[in-house]
Amino acid sequence: MQAKIRLLGCPALLLIAANVVAQSPVGPQTPARTPQIIRIPAQPEPDKPPVAPEEIIRHFAALEDQYGHIREGYTYRKTVRLEEIGADGKPSGVAVVVTDLEITSDGTVRPKAAKQPDSTLHYSGLDPDALEVLSEIPSFPLSVEQLAKYDIAYQTSEAVDELNTYVFRVTPKEIDRTHPYFSGLIWVDDHDLAIVKSYGKWVTEMGDVTLPRLPFNMFETYRQPVANKYWLPAYTRSDGLVPGPGGSQVPVRLTILWDNYTPIPQSKPAASADVPH
Repeated sequence: MQAKIRLLGCPALLLIAANVVAQSPVGPQTPARTPQIIRIPAQPEPDKPPVAPEEIIRHFAALEDQYGHIREGYTYRKTVRLEEIGADGKPSGVAVVVTDLEITSDGTVRPKAAKQPDSTLHYSGLDPDALEVLSEIPSFPLSVEQLAKYDIAYQTSEAVDELNTYVFRVTPKEIDRTHPYFSGLIWVDDHDLAIVKSYGKWVTEMGDVTLPRLPFNMFETYRQPVANKYWLPAYTRSDGLVPGPGGSQVPVRLTILWDNYTPIPQSKPAASADVPH
């Protein structure tokens, strides 16, 4: 199937029990705007889509395998940005880490800092430990091999900008100490039957995956069609609060952008070497 050429944006749909209100961007190049918040109602017997939910699940899992393999054939830029938000709603402090994947002379793909990390943050920090945790979160968690480890239940159908999507609730059946499992919602495009958005957290046997010294555990992720057909990660966002002066709470926002997707020349097949997600 060929993907429609469009980016995802608002409205955002939240977990039924979630207390996090996230702002959703139109795309990785557009500033975030306040979305219309739509609560997914509890539906004992939700309306069934024209395609059987089991078939949708099988299809998007096969695409997860395909997209994970295809992404290894691309270089891209990854930008991790942490902002402290002031009383005026604008960033009062910022830290940015930019990483490019580059092809070495032997064809190996390796991460390379595209710019030196800088920071004007006052109450928080984007340290290497947090970046390491982020790099361990799977980009394509619902592969064919992983399906048996999840309960995946159809919830409803919803429009997300120009997309018509099927919404599924994902709950891990089993967890362990080392592998993070996704728990939340996914949105599946009704045309390509590919995952185009997710909202939720990552869990292990030790509890929710959190970032060292940062208050983020709920992540909203959008994908965009690369080469007009491969739905690859484009934008992730999470909001939280850190302690400020005088017992106050300072809003902080984490965003991750993936852009500049560029096919690796066929004459130089890539071998991954600690490639960040």
